[in-house]
Amino acid sequence: MRVHRIPNLEGPVMKIGVIGAGNIGGNLTRRLTALGHDVSVANSRGPHTLTALAEETGATPVPVEEAARGAEVVVVTIPLKAVPDLPKGLLDEAAEDVAVIDTGNYYPRQRDGRIAGIEDEGLTESRWTERQIGHPVIKAFNGTYAQDILDRPRPAGDPDRIALPVAGDDEAAKAKVRALIDDLGFDTVDAGGIDDSWRQQPDTPVYGLRGGVTEVTEALAQASPERKPDFRG
Repeated sequence: MRVHRIPNLEGPVMKIGVIGAGNIGGNLTRRLTALGHDVSVANSRGPHTLTALAEETGATPVPVEEAARGAEVVVVTIPLKAVPDLPKGLLDEAAEDVAVIDTGNYYPRQRDGRIAGIEDEGLTESRWTERQIGHPVIKAFNGTYAQDILDRPRPAGDPDRIALPVAGDDEAAKAKVRALIDDLGFDTVDAGGIDDSWRQQPDTPVYGLRGGVTEVTEALAQASPERKPDFRG
């Protein structure tokens, strides 16, 4: 069944590419299309595997190579170990001021294996991702429960509105992403630059926190830069 598309009354309608159609990518596709955005969605298995999601949402299934074409926002939501396999020049045909959202997390024991740049150089997960794709990223949604993207949007000012931490070095891109998250029904907290994004990596106080602006701000301040053994390769 196709989701009814409604005009996006808050912000401008944008062309958005979503790379990865798992829990986060699929639900972002559902919400972004419902807001009226023009969404292209891709995964590693090919457009033919996205027919159901496309019929449900109105999104356009495309090969990964075409996901960023003309896009003002690109969401990269794939396992960290798969990031180096993304096509070279992925963002060459994106909009000049494209904002790239990185939702990724490093799970060395459960999924990704050992990544030397993170382990040996001490790079944050998103700084490592930036180096792989050759473009700045904005870290967001990495600690968000996928179902909350569908179930927990609230209007601005609602006391139950969840806040999400957002980190990045490009202030214009960060502002664009924060405005988009606001349209999706969530508050945001500026979590600093990408070198500060360890504050929202797995097993930190803010990771998975369903809290408002005050709680998220406090949780970010309580984070430790030491990577715990369960999250080291």
